[in-house]
Amino acid sequence: MPQSPSSSRRRVKVLSLEPANVRIAGAVTTSAMTTERLDALRRECRRLVTTRALLSAGAAVVPVPGADVVADVGLLATLLPDISGRFGLDHEQVEKLPPHVAERVFVVASSLGNNVIGRMVTKRLVTSLLRRVGARVATASVARYVPIVGTTVAAAISFSAMKLVGNSHIEDCYRTARAMI
Repeated sequence: MPQSPSSSRRRVKVLSLEPANVRIAGAVTTSAMTTERLDALRRECRRLVTTRALLSAGAAVVPVPGADVVADVGLLATLLPDISGRFGLDHEQVEKLPPHVAERVFVVASSLGNNVIGRMVTKRLVTSLLRRVGARVATASVARYVPIVGTTVAAAISFSAMKLVGNSHIEDCYRTARAMI
């Protein structure tokens, strides 16, 4: 039986940071956001990061030079906005907030050293994030050329680098959303 386009889409739970008296269609207001709900979102996002990290590790096994880096950029370019969106902190959601609330989001995020929350995620931005874990990525690229053991090491390094970047972003989103309650 064919599915309608809307029934085949995966539903994503989204929180919104606008004040309770300001409502954006379909968004959850601050009054509905609780620490327990944020904790549940954090656990859900960590599972998502683990899944994407496994995909990254799989790409590291492919014996094509640079395939792992291209895969990581693609994975992070979709993962980071997805995480931000679940916390109500992606570019479009923050853009719809009242100016004083959006400014507060940016202040909290920048105090955490996060330049992704509330901003458009581009390949250039993702590449700069990968440079932070550049030694790991470079080691993984070189290790792959050592027979058998090198492939395993490359996959492990790729997995851990993706987990590091993803979990760091989750914690920044969590702290920012919690500060907005």
